[in-house]
Amino acid sequence: MKIYNTLSRKKEDFKPLDESEVKIYVCGPTVYNYFHIGNARPFVVFDTLRRYLEYRGKSVRFIQNFTDVDDKIINKAKEDGVPAEEISEKFIAEYFKDAAALNIKKATAHPKVTENMDEIILFVQKLMDKGYAYESEGDIYFSTRSFTGYGKLSKQNIEDLESGARIEVGEKKEDPLDFALWKARKSDDEIAWSSPWGMGRPGWHIECSVMSTKYLGDTIDIHAGGQDLTFPHHENEIAQTEAATGKPFANYWMHNGYITIDNEKMSKSKGNFFTVRDILKHYDGEVIRFFLLSGHYRNPINFSSELMEQSRNSLLRMQNAKMTLKHLAENETGTLSDEEKARTENLNLYRQKFIEAMDDDLNTADAISVVFELIKQVNSYVKDGCSKEFAERSLFVLNELTGVLGLLRDKDEGTLDEEIDRLVAERQDARSNRDFKRADEIRDILKAKGIILKDTPQGVQIIRE
Repeated sequence: MKIYNTLSRKKEDFKPLDESEVKIYVCGPTVYNYFHIGNARPFVVFDTLRRYLEYRGKSVRFIQNFTDVDDKIINKAKEDGVPAEEISEKFIAEYFKDAAALNIKKATAHPKVTENMDEIILFVQKLMDKGYAYESEGDIYFSTRSFTGYGKLSKQNIEDLESGARIEVGEKKEDPLDFALWKARKSDDEIAWSSPWGMGRPGWHIECSVMSTKYLGDTIDIHAGGQDLTFPHHENEIAQTEAATGKPFANYWMHNGYITIDNEKMSKSKGNFFTVRDILKHYDGEVIRFFLLSGHYRNPINFSSELMEQSRNSLLRMQNAKMTLKHLAENETGTLSDEEKARTENLNLYRQKFIEAMDDDLNTADAISVVFELIKQVNSYVKDGCSKEFAERSLFVLNELTGVLGLLRDKDEGTLDEEIDRLVAERQDARSNRDFKRADEIRDILKAKGIILKDTPQGVQIIRE
């Protein structure tokens, strides 16, 4: 597999530190609100990376943090008149609901800042002891110039950064380029922890360095996140982690591209800010997932109602192909004919093409194209019927490839909710009793729900529109 490494700006052969376990750290959400469609892209993309590595036989230790201490959380808590912890815990729970709708697997661990405060304080102290950090009236800053190689990820040099740097009001750092590792408490009602430097809380960047090294070790295989995190967040992570450990932090850095809304940058002020929770009111979570995987992860992608409808229709094609094969597998009989044996070999070629696409820097767009090629071919094979074994083998390959993409999960396997199940059974009874008027009424009711019934010699086939 080749991965585009932001650090080297080129595709590199992926060689994990340990063949038995790949170590991946992905920056998680700041939990003060529902996550938006831009946040969803890295969550889905790197969940797919994990799935693919597991598909290829790797064990993956996948860590994604929750930032549950932050100015945005504190401000939200003040607005709502509740403790900051109540805000963060609420939106952690809401994250898992929306992530489940998008079929995002839970990480191996989801560490929180608040649960790692002792480790954060020790890490900051280590940087101070090594001469990379200093105290200023209870605040602790990282001395950026003390770390040789600062800017190597974002490809910026100190001189260029210096011209745009400034000291914010209330900051007491020695150099505009320095960044906060620990912030002294500003008021008695602000959430804070006891430290050697007084009551305070961590800066933003330090948490990921601490949690990554704690759960994955000093050097990891892949660190991933959105393109917007490249600088300053990931650049600062490299500086403080490598300063503390004296070792490379991550061997591969992966960043996904931005999402625009109707070709404009997403912004609350423009009124084009969409949370996943909002979008789920109109589209199934797998439609959103399909949309997010339909372009190469490093390219920008545009969100619009037209593209979401295209994604919905494309996913329906996949779902109907799966339902057709499931119907045939349940109702046909027999083993492979000689002709079907040759066709089964063709199915294996699509598996190889899929792997080639995914091995090329996780090219999910091309992988999806391969799935549709497979569907087109299989549809031509089974249009006049097939053996039970051929249907089963075709269904297995389709499930295998879409499963890597996190699509067509079991809940969408043609299973219907209880009401629709009851209506289908009632229609069958009506037909048996020659009550064709009632049977036609039920067909129309189901059609209004997007369910088409197709009567075949093997029984009723259910197709979603």
